[in-house]
Amino acid sequence: MTTDEPSRPIDPMVRIGHVHLKVADLERALRFYCGVLGFELTQRYGTQAAFVSAGGYHHHIGLNTWESLGGSPPPPGTTGLYHVAILYPTRRALADALQRLIVAGISLDGASDHGVSEALYLRDPDENGVELYWDRPKEAWPRTPQGEIAMFTRRLDLNDLLNEVEAVTDAPKVEEGPKDL
Repeated sequence: MTTDEPSRPIDPMVRIGHVHLKVADLERALRFYCGVLGFELTQRYGTQAAFVSAGGYHHHIGLNTWESLGGSPPPPGTTGLYHVAILYPTRRALADALQRLIVAGISLDGASDHGVSEALYLRDPDENGVELYWDRPKEAWPRTPQGEIAMFTRRLDLNDLLNEVEAVTDAPKVEEGPKDL
């Protein structure tokens, strides 16, 4: 099939079910995905693989060392996964994720408001790109006069985001926000 040929749309209920990442150190990856981000370990295959999820799903993220034990990240300029995007249900849940990152001392690569969503960008311990984001309700998405989606990229105010959790906890303030992505 070429891009000139008409195609049938995919079923609108199709979703990306999970991502499986090659990691160099399974325990280190679990400390990040479970310890920092808060995913729950659902199953382990000894010292070689583990599956983590949110909300009791069988797994959202698979982690394995089958081809990567002790390995290094791919060098810049190569193909592969750009990032895995983890969708949070609310702005407050995203703010909680930001607070977890700050407490763990994990720096951000960027933080952006895209109009349709707000996103935090970072790297996991194996240098895999990770996007943590929440979607605004569809009726709040920016649109052109013709009704098309008009996404943009603007700096996300991290202190404003942290205000979402401040009433419940002593959320730390961000001194200087990271660059936009």
